[in-house]
Amino acid sequence: MDKLSILGLFIALGAIALGYTLEGGAVAALFNAPALIIVLGGTLGAVMLQSPLSTFLKALKISYWVFFPPRHDIDAAIEEVKSWSHKARQEGYLSLEDTALTHPDSYAAKGLSLLIDGVSDKKLRDTLEIDLLLERERLLEASRVYEALGGYSPTIGILGAVLGLIQAMSFITEPQKLGAGVATAFIATIYGVGLANLLFLPMANKLKQQVEQKMLFHELLAEGIIAISQGDSPANIELKLEAYRVERPNSLAN
Repeated sequence: MDKLSILGLFIALGAIALGYTLEGGAVAALFNAPALIIVLGGTLGAVMLQSPLSTFLKALKISYWVFFPPRHDIDAAIEEVKSWSHKARQEGYLSLEDTALTHPDSYAAKGLSLLIDGVSDKKLRDTLEIDLLLERERLLEASRVYEALGGYSPTIGILGAVLGLIQAMSFITEPQKLGAGVATAFIATIYGVGLANLLFLPMANKLKQQVEQKMLFHELLAEGIIAISQGDSPANIELKLEAYRVERPNSLAN
């Protein structure tokens, strides 16, 4: 669980609610179902209109990465690659067949399968690099769905505010109702701007970071498998992959 993301969202919403309360407002007054329907429905519909189905579904599928990011244990991966190298040197590439068939990471499994098939070093590298580039682009394209949500949301919020004002004008002869109607209309603008800047755009940026972490992890696996193909020893492979190790403080992401 990414506790920093949860804490950040809590602080953002809490600060706005607290500030509004200190100004004398009632937080309950900010809840307005029609405005929420207009903003969320309009924004979602616009993004669905511009997005291919596969990209939209992928965006939904990876949304949980914001609060529950996939874990990539670099140290464990290096040790695993070293064990593959040791086994291949001792028993040959075919000894890795069971690992290729059962490995939970499809990218690693494909790399090991190519290694077992005895493809050339160049073909192995080219194939793994192409797969890495395509995977990265698919995931980044999915993260851009949240950028689009953040882009459309404020505009739809303004649209909701205008619709609310049109409705409020029907009470032009009743000042009390007119004032309440105008206040309600502007809630749509709050929803549009708030969702964009407190949720959608931060989600897009956090997902991009998670995508890059995943790509870095797969790049490590690719370099390790290529090194095995080139006959490097486990010790040399560890030295080659050492650059992927980074200092990780005890963070809120655990």
